[in-house]
Formats: sequence, structure tokens, C-alpha cells
Amino acid sequence: MDYIKQIEISPGMGVDELVRMMESCGFGARRLAEAVNIYEEMLSEDYTRFFTLAGAMVPSGMRNIISGLIRDGRIDVLITTGANLVHDIIESYSHHILGDSEAYDADLRGEGKSRIYDVYVGDDDFVRFEELLQEALPESAEPMTGSELLRVLGRRIEDDRSILRSACDCGVPIFCPALSDSMMGLQAWLYRQTRELHVDAFSDVGELVDICYGAERSGIVIIGGGVPKNFALQSMLVTPRGFDLAIQLTTDRPEPGGLSGATLSEAVSWGKIEAEARRVTVYGDATINFPLLVASTLTRLQRRR
Repeated sequence: MDYIKQIEISPGMGVDELVRMMESCGFGARRLAEAVNIYEEMLSEDYTRFFTLAGAMVPSGMRNIISGLIRDGRIDVLITTGANLVHDIIESYSHHILGDSEAYDADLRGEGKSRIYDVYVGDDDFVRFEELLQEALPESAEPMTGSELLRVLGRRIEDDRSILRSACDCGVPIFCPALSDSMMGLQAWLYRQTRELHVDAFSDVGELVDICYGAERSGIVIIGGGVPKNFALQSMLVTPRGFDLAIQLTTDRPEPGGLSGATLSEAVSWGKIEAEARRVTVYGDATINFPLLVASTLTRLQRRR
């Protein structure tokens, strides 16, 4: 019989030291510790590593963690929302602003600021975004996949910490299954009013399925949920195996039936995740749990060298 061990905090202790203590605790602490154990295996052994990103992760400050994982070879496939890519581009030439979640939004509109909870982004940044997209979008009569379009855009970004640029430099495909549901999609539509641009979104499905088929062992980290989560998981429906490792960080609960709160166990019933897979869902704010997950895991990998 294992007993709960009370956490002891000491000045100067590291993140991984704290997380290791959480293994002997209950509730969310143990879930986070298990997520680190799974992530350590995913990054240290031969797995094809999928990463899905939903929610306002770039505006909240998680961008450099993701681009760093890409450049370090720790993400093989990234699936995200158009909004995160829009804000990734904005961060390449400007900054998001710390704001107030209780601000009077009518005043913010008058000041030319848009609010994402307690983060602001200015109208001037979107004007510059529009100008950049209208210059960077490729005029082409031949159809291209969504991932090809994102590679073209990534080459036009000069910021090495950009997610798009890092993926382009490292040959990591980015899939954005709801690309049109973003300011990027709006700008692409405006571009097509006067020039040719053909994007075959369905071809992205085949490209992702091919990657899934070629993966002997696969692991996935799911931040949030939504369309990126489903796009990754559904691709395993037509392959012989599901994911072997799975980590989900979410604030949503399963009872309403929404995908973002759906349990990883439910995905086993569909064949998207293997029945014997190591899997854990950590409930809580990903802007807290995600940096802890990565910091603890990277500390362990560094000690192995």
C-alpha cells in the first residue's frame, strides 16, 4: 500500500524536484507528475511526436516554448488553430500587451485595442498583419495544400522564434484544419478577390494520414482540444494502430459532451488511442501546466546526457 507523502518546499528547489514530489500526492498534482513521466518517454525514445495547440496560447506567452520544442526536434507534427498562427505572425514584428480582464471593453474599442481575457492586441498590429499577408500570400493557379501554404508564409517571417518560421526551417509540417476560421482566412479571401490562390484543404488529410501510417510508435500532446485535437485523433481511424502515448491539458470537463473535455479513454473506444497506451489528462490552466510539463521533462533529459 502506497501512502500520500506531504510535499516539502525548500528555497531554491527546481521545477523537476517539485514535480517528482507530486508523484506521491493526490488529485491534479499526481496527474501532472504522470504527464511528465509520459512526456519523458515520448521525447527520449523513438516516437513520432504529434502536438496539437488550441486556445490563446501564443497571446498568453507560450509561443517560444513551442518554437523551441520544434527547433530541438521534439515536435514532428504540429496541428493548431488559425488564431494561434495569426498571433505568431504578430509577435514576429510586435508584442501583445498585458491588460485587465475587468476593463471596460467599450473604452478599449475606442482606444483601438482588442482584448483576449487579460491580453490586448492593437489595431495597428492587425493593419500591419494585413499588409504582410497581402504581400506574402503566393499567387498560384495550381492548388496547394494548407500545410504548403503555411510553409510559404513561414519562409517570409524573419523572426527565428516564430512557430511558423521554426517549422519551416526544421521541415516540420503544420496543419491548420480550420484555417479559414481566423484573420488569416479572412485575408486569404480578400487576396482572392483580385488574384489567384487555390488551397485544397482536403489534401491535408491525406498528408497527415500518411504520417500516421509511417509511425511505428506515436505520441501526442494535446493542449486545449477543439479542431486540432480531433484532426489529429481522427487520422488514426484509418491506420492499424492508435496513439501509444497521450497527454491532454485542458480546463474542460467531459459531461457536456464537447470534444475539448472528452477523455482520452473515450478515444480508446474509437480506436484513436491504443487500449494499453500510457495516457493522462491534466485538468487546469495550460498556461501553468504546460510550462511545468516542459521544464520538468527537459531537466530530466539534460541529466541523462
